[in-house]
Amino acid sequence: MARTVLAIDLGASSGRAILGTELPSGEVSLTEVHRFPNGYEIQDGHLVWDVDRLFEEIVIGIRKAIAACPDIESLSVDTWGVDYVLLKGDEPVKPCYCYRDERTKGPIEEVHSLIPFSRLYAITGIQYASFNTIYQLYADKKAGRLEGVTDLLMLPEYLMYRLTGKKVKEWTNAGTTGLFDPRTGEPSKEIFDTLGLPIDLFKNVKKQGTLVGNLKPEIVREVGGDIPVVLCPTHDTAAAIDGLDLPNDVAYISSGTWSLLGVKRPTSLTSEASAKANYSNEFGKDYFRLQKNIMGTWILQCLSKEMGLSFPAMIEMARTSSFEGCFDVNEERFLAPKSMKDTVLSALREQGYDTISEADLLLSVHRSLARCYGASLRDLAALTGKEYPTLTIVGGGAKNALLNELVEKEAGVKVIPLPIEATALGNIKSQLRKE
Repeated sequence: MARTVLAIDLGASSGRAILGTELPSGEVSLTEVHRFPNGYEIQDGHLVWDVDRLFEEIVIGIRKAIAACPDIESLSVDTWGVDYVLLKGDEPVKPCYCYRDERTKGPIEEVHSLIPFSRLYAITGIQYASFNTIYQLYADKKAGRLEGVTDLLMLPEYLMYRLTGKKVKEWTNAGTTGLFDPRTGEPSKEIFDTLGLPIDLFKNVKKQGTLVGNLKPEIVREVGGDIPVVLCPTHDTAAAIDGLDLPNDVAYISSGTWSLLGVKRPTSLTSEASAKANYSNEFGKDYFRLQKNIMGTWILQCLSKEMGLSFPAMIEMARTSSFEGCFDVNEERFLAPKSMKDTVLSALREQGYDTISEADLLLSVHRSLARCYGASLRDLAALTGKEYPTLTIVGGGAKNALLNELVEKEAGVKVIPLPIEATALGNIKSQLRKE
């Protein structure tokens, strides 16, 4: 009898409910039953996630999945990393801040005055990013939001808690926080003690395959059936790389709103060179991903909305230009600007380009992304002492033929584009393979 499981896969720009059925050949067929838009909202001048709306969409997805296939063996939820929900007992402390919010700007300096980033990296092996959980949590401490808090659940853990009433923490998402020591697999006592943060919020982390619980009775009534909820690799990048079944030392990019470029390794690498190159050591089930979190299609997503152009139309327009201008796509000004178009134009004009058409602008974004990928891949080769003749690109960004062509030129590699739902596939495979 065919086995079917359900993946709830949330990205920063959209969410999906996807059924995965194991075929006699061992392959997995995917059937999307629900898709919905996602994006941060502005509340009191801050960027936040509407977690209640996300949960409502998840429930709709489960209901549609049960209608399509009554015999679903299990379900699991994955999302992006670093963001979380604080709880006082069973009550969430709102809002749930978006990682793009600027509330960490001041706390970052204070954190580094207490424990320099070089020391943080030596302990955790996590690259610097202003949105890392460590800085968000310290901002919460400074704002008094940790008073009376009893629990912290990363976003997918919180959504599964809403489904089951059970609070279970997961390994791969813990690895995105910048608070764990990869050598021990435990939260770093040195970091928590130095910053005065409650370490108990991060204890008892479980690995994929762990049963979270069954749906709460009121959810069962709403969706028309019960499904066990289990842990998958809840960090979407971890799920995506698991979905590919890549061997160690094959270079990849998981390309979506962000691009995650790296390789799988059996051990972490926390050298001064890897810190300087700003590479992370993120957690897999039985491996580490030496990878760099760099800009993905976010700039193009924003330009698509602002310019009223589809992705194919933007690519077609970009191909009419021969513009050579580039800019640093990883600058923080591109995280959440009021106008992405104006911000990109400003970055190009700072380099002396005055006459810039819309086609020039769009080509510059593609060329700048490709140049960043090439530089990051060369850094990776220097760190590992290995050459990478191919670069496997998965996710939505793999559909961008222009970007793939430019990456081949900039990086000097053969691009293998796999425009598949890799994250959902990894979520599903982990459920089908659970011990």
